[in-house]
Amino acid sequence: MMRPNPKRLNPLQLRTLTVLQALARERAFAYPPERDGAVLIHTLPHAHGDHFHVGPAVVSARDATGLGNPSVLNALARKGLLLAGRTGLPVLTAEGLAYDTGIADEILHGADH
Repeated sequence: MMRPNPKRLNPLQLRTLTVLQALARERAFAYPPERDGAVLIHTLPHAHGDHFHVGPAVVSARDATGLGNPSVLNALARKGLLLAGRTGLPVLTAEGLAYDTGIADEILHGADH
């Protein structure tokens, strides 16, 4: 049985990866996957109030603070889950896209507006 969080990501890294995975599934934020499965995020969301929208989900701005934190992004890159894109925006690796953070239901909320 696969143990949860095998790369031992800390809570902020887990939240950031979960948000990046959601962004990678939306063409408004990411390009289609490359041949190797990597997905370039081309746009980061802007919060309005205390949240932002990713497709049908609403994400609390406090759950996305790692998107602007170079230390968090570097840690995810060291663990093979992320690459730095040419434009400075993140590229989610195939491994990063497939990594089960176990917290998507806690981070990605159904939109009510």
